[in-house]
Amino acid sequence: MRFIFLASSLLCMFVSSAQENKYQALLLDKSLTDNANAVVRLDYMKIHIGSPQKMTYTVRRAVTVMNKRGNRHVRTTASHDKETHIKKIEAFVYDRQGREIEHIKKKDFRDLSAVDGFSLYTDDRLLTFDYTPIQYPYTLEFRYEVETSDTGFFPPWYFLGGYLSSVEKSHYEITYDDPGLKPDIKKYNLEGLSLVEKEEPGQLLFTATNIPAIRPESLSPGFRSIAPRLAVRLKDFTLKGHDASVADWKQLGGWIDNTLLKDRDILNEETIAKVRNLVKGETDDLQKAKIVYKYVQENTRYVSVQIGIGGWKPISAIDVDRVKYGDCKGLSNYTHALLKAVDVASFYTVIHAGERKVDFDSDFARLQGNHAILAIPYKGQYYWIDCTSQVHPFGFVGDFTDDRNALIVTPEGGKIVRTVSYLNEQNYQKTTADYTLSHEGHISGEARIETEGIQYDNHFKLETLDHDEVVKHYKDYWDNINNLKIGTYRFENNRDSIVFTEKVPFNAVNYATLSGDRILFTVNAFNRNSYIPDRYRNRRQPFDIQRGFFDEDEFLVKLPEGFNVEAIPEPKQIDTEFGRYTMRIQYHPEMNTVQYQRSLLIKQGFYPKEKYNLYRDFRKQVARNDNAQIVLVKTNP
Repeated sequence: MRFIFLASSLLCMFVSSAQENKYQALLLDKSLTDNANAVVRLDYMKIHIGSPQKMTYTVRRAVTVMNKRGNRHVRTTASHDKETHIKKIEAFVYDRQGREIEHIKKKDFRDLSAVDGFSLYTDDRLLTFDYTPIQYPYTLEFRYEVETSDTGFFPPWYFLGGYLSSVEKSHYEITYDDPGLKPDIKKYNLEGLSLVEKEEPGQLLFTATNIPAIRPESLSPGFRSIAPRLAVRLKDFTLKGHDASVADWKQLGGWIDNTLLKDRDILNEETIAKVRNLVKGETDDLQKAKIVYKYVQENTRYVSVQIGIGGWKPISAIDVDRVKYGDCKGLSNYTHALLKAVDVASFYTVIHAGERKVDFDSDFARLQGNHAILAIPYKGQYYWIDCTSQVHPFGFVGDFTDDRNALIVTPEGGKIVRTVSYLNEQNYQKTTADYTLSHEGHISGEARIETEGIQYDNHFKLETLDHDEVVKHYKDYWDNINNLKIGTYRFENNRDSIVFTEKVPFNAVNYATLSGDRILFTVNAFNRNSYIPDRYRNRRQPFDIQRGFFDEDEFLVKLPEGFNVEAIPEPKQIDTEFGRYTMRIQYHPEMNTVQYQRSLLIKQGFYPKEKYNLYRDFRKQVARNDNAQIVLVKTNP
C-alpha cells in the first residue's frame, strides 16, 4: 500500500510539474531562440461557421518574450461592436520557469471606444489590457472567444507573425455545418514549412510546428510577401446586416455599391447649391474636380478610423457635411457626393495604404484593405485623390497609395486597377548651388532644390513647419557640413505642376580642411549619398528597391584667391542594372572656379539575393565618389 501511495504521489507530482512548467522558457530549443525576441509557444484559432450569418472563433495565443524588443509580439486586445460579441476573455502570465504569476480576468480589461470623442463611431470598441513585465523572459497567454454575425471579413492566418519571432506551434482550424459553407483558401509561401494539412467533411485543419524566426536584412521585402500565410473567404457572407454572394471582384464591387454605399451620397439642397455655385462657369470636369477637392480640404478634417475597426459602411455624406469630419471612407464618400452634385464622375476605391506597397490579389476576391480613396476618370485615365489629406495637391497621392492594385467600385461592378506609379526618373531632384570657398576654409552661398514625384512628397511639407523645425531639417539633411547656419530661406510650391522649390542661403566655418599650404575639400557639399546596404556573409532573402529616384546636381565653387588646383578627381561613370552614376569636375582657371556635375539613378526592382553584393558594390562606389576631394595649393607659399 505504501508503494502504491508513493507511486501515485510521484505521478501526481510529475503531472503537476509538467502542467506547471508547460511554458518554461529556460529549455527552449535553440532553433526557436536564434534571432528571436519572442517565441510564440502556441498560436491557436478555431473557427466555426454555423451559417452565412453566424460565426464563432476561439483564440489562444501564448508568447514567451525574451527581451524588451519582444513585447510588441504580445497581443491583449480584442475589438467588438454591435455585430461582434466577446463571450470570454482572459490572460495568464507565467515566469521563466512556466509558473503562473498572474491571472487577468475579463473585469481587468479596459473597455474603450475605438475612437474616443467622435460620436459617429461609438459602436466600435476595444477590450484591452496593458501588461508591464517585471522580468524577462516571461510568457503571456491570451484567450478569448467571439461570436459574430459578420462573416465577410474572414480571419486570415499567418503561421509566422513577423520578423524576429519564432513559432513552436501554429494551429488553424475551420469547421462548418453545411458543405455550402466551406470557405475558399489561398496559400502563400508554405514551401519548407513543417505543415500538416487535413480536410474532412465539415473540417479544414492546418498545423505547423517549429518555425524559426526570420531576421530582417537591408532591403528585405515586406514581411507579408514572404510570410507563410492563408487567405480565406466565404462566397456567401454577411457584413453589417447585409447578405452577399460574391465569386469575383466584379460581384464584390457591385455588392459594395448596391449595399454599403447605397444612399450614402445624399446631400441637402443647401450644400448642393453651394458646391454648384463654386464651379459656376466652369465646363471642364477636371477643373471642377479640383475646385471640389480644394473645398473638401479647407472645410473638413480627418479622424483615423481604420476599415477593420470602423466597419465597412461609410458615414453618410449628410453627416460628414454636418460635423465637418470623417474617416477615409466617410470623406471619400462625401467628396464623391459633392462631385456627383456638379456632374463629375468618381469611383469609391478600397486599397491597402502605407509606404510599403501591398496589392489586392487579382484572382482572389475578398474583403480587404485599410483605406479608401477616390478615382476620377478623365480622358482615358484615372486621377487619384486621397480625401483625408489637407495638404496634397489634386491628383497626387505620394507614397501612401501609389503603384498598387486597388478595388474601384462602379455601378457596373468592381474592377482591379493599378494606382498611379512614380517610377525612377519621375522621382526627381535637381540641386544647384553657387558658393564661395575662403582661404580659411569657410563656405557661403545659396543652394536651390527642386523636387518632383515621391521626392516632392518628402520635401513639400517643409512649408508647414516653423522656423526652428526648418533649420533643424537642413542641419540634419546636410549633416556633413559642420557649423552650418541657414539664412532667410524661400519656398515655392507649384501645386499644378507638383514641383517644390527651396532656395536656401547658408554659410559654414571650417568646412574645408587646412593642411599647411593646402586646402582639402569635398565639392559635393549638398547631396552626398553615403548609404551602403549592410554586409552579409550569407544573404538569405531577395532584396526589394520599392521606389527608384533620379538626382541631378550642379555646383559652382568660387575658389580663394592665391590658390590653384593641385589634384582633382577623374570623371566617373558607372552603369549597372540597378542604376547609373556619373560625376565630373571641371576646373576653370580663368574664372578661378570649379564646376561639379553629378547624377544618380536608382531603379525600382525586386532582385534575387545572388545580386545583392553587386548592388552593394555599386552603392559603395557611389558613396566613395560622392566624397571625392579636391586639393588646392597656395600659388606663393
